[in-house]
Amino acid sequence: MRMVFFKFLTKLGREDSGATAIEYGLILSMIVIGMLTAFNSVGSTTIGMWNEVSARVVNAVEN
Repeated sequence: MRMVFFKFLTKLGREDSGATAIEYGLILSMIVIGMLTAFNSVGSTTIGMWNEVSARVVNAVEN
């Protein structure tokens, strides 16, 4: 199975369409990394916001 994969990669690297596929793969990976970074930042901000809301609700209920 491993040899089949390596033969496929070798064949893909020799063809022009293989180079294009690799370029698209690299572009896609950069986009995914950017999205994960953005999601992580937004997630942290959202968690902080909901913690603040929770604290205010608890404070309002206790008083």
